Amino acid sequence: MVRSIRTVIAFSFLQCLVPVLWAQDGNGGNNAGNESTRLPNFIIVFCDDMGYADIGPFGAEGYQTPHLDRMAEEGIKFTDFYVGRSFCSPSRAALMTGCIPTRVGVGGNFGPKSTTGLNPDEMTIAELLKQKGYATACFGKWHLGHLPKFLPPNQGFDEFFGIPYSNDMWPFHPNVRHLPMEERLKRWPHLPLYEGTTVINAQVMAEDQVTLTTRLFERAVKFIDKHSDEPFFIYLPSPQPHVPLFVSEKFAGKTERGLFGDVIREIDWGVGQLIDALKANGIDGNTCMVFSSDNGPWLSYGDHAGSAKPLREGKGSNFEGGFRVPCLMRWPGTIPAGRVCREIAGTIDLLPTFARLSGAPLPNNTIDGKDISNLMFGKPGAKTPHDVFYHYDGGNRLMALRMGKWKLMFAQSYNSPIPGTGGIPGKRGPKRIELSLFDLESDIGETTNVADEHPEIVEQLRGYAEQMRKDLGHGSEAGPGRRAIGR
Repeated sequence: MVRSIRTVIAFSFLQCLVPVLWAQDGNGGNNAGNESTRLPNFIIVFCDDMGYADIGPFGAEGYQTPHLDRMAEEGIKFTDFYVGRSFCSPSRAALMTGCIPTRVGVGGNFGPKSTTGLNPDEMTIAELLKQKGYATACFGKWHLGHLPKFLPPNQGFDEFFGIPYSNDMWPFHPNVRHLPMEERLKRWPHLPLYEGTTVINAQVMAEDQVTLTTRLFERAVKFIDKHSDEPFFIYLPSPQPHVPLFVSEKFAGKTERGLFGDVIREIDWGVGQLIDALKANGIDGNTCMVFSSDNGPWLSYGDHAGSAKPLREGKGSNFEGGFRVPCLMRWPGTIPAGRVCREIAGTIDLLPTFARLSGAPLPNNTIDGKDISNLMFGKPGAKTPHDVFYHYDGGNRLMALRMGKWKLMFAQSYNSPIPGTGGIPGKRGPKRIELSLFDLESDIGETTNVADEHPEIVEQLRGYAEQMRKDLGHGSEAGPGRRAIGR
């Protein structure tokens, strides 16, 4: 790759500077050889609708995930890791910007007819790392706006190969399958596949989706091979296991769990391919890999959905099953092996943490994430940097917040799905919960409201909520801290 003289000089300077900084503050590892003189690489594998209990280290049943098990054995498992919102686009906006989705104006999901997207004025993780000369790539499902100005190549990524939104946003959606194709296309146009900002397949079909997971991981491996001599960032937002489920022939029918288990096994295989590529290129000890999910399982799809056990509910809800997701991090020689972290952390923390580890300047705008490198590196006595963690819904309303072991949920209606089968969603059962306080330490399933027993905790959390509402607003009433969506 051709790089400017300025970039080469800056990179050469940081090759010497960063290891010294790590040694001074005690957060660094013991990487050997030339790896320790380089800026670290970063890889994020971000699954779609994977539940809390859908991989081996979190209790998966009916299939094995040996490579993810290895990630946990050789790295750290976060048990209390949260996304920005319990569905797709807002969750991705939080990851990319380090912000509560409401702060960056992203309330709901973008689709084929959207004219909005993640505001290009926001700094993404890719743009942050580009300041330090990183090569960047996005392989998978973007879902932060499909118009050219919102696509990854215009949000800091050198390469993009994938789909612009969810894989069910196509004319084969179960809700329109009974209609003639002409009528289907009025609701859902054909799903496109992109290379950069160019559509290379205007009509993605089932046979294309069958091979997509393998193709995405293969592209990531090629990117590692190509950029092994310079710092890089790979963002791999897998379209699976979001419905409709598709798996390649080599994994079809391989698990007791059926199609869903087969899909997870292929994702696990892909993670193994990434680790093998890092080792083959001699950069395994210089690469921080993060594996997580964008929200909980889409429970209405029953046997085509995952599990959030022992958490309550799933995708779309404000219960733990919607917001709390599995998270593994691996960085041999820097992240101590076999650790379990029970402190609160989340996807909004990745941007500021990567900034700290790369020496990249943070955005000028306010962000909500915090540096969690002390938790990652197992620093003695390290605690969550968050006093409170906030949960907004798709209407930009603050619906729940967590402080330590306590979680307060404001009165709200929600849907508790009746599971379907065979890729057809079941019905939604409307329910309601009144103001509730849960002790997540003793009641991880949020079964018992203890608000009456702890009125002082309720009032303390109400106070935090009021402060946040003054900043970001509530619903359609925007506060001074809420920034504009991209238009």
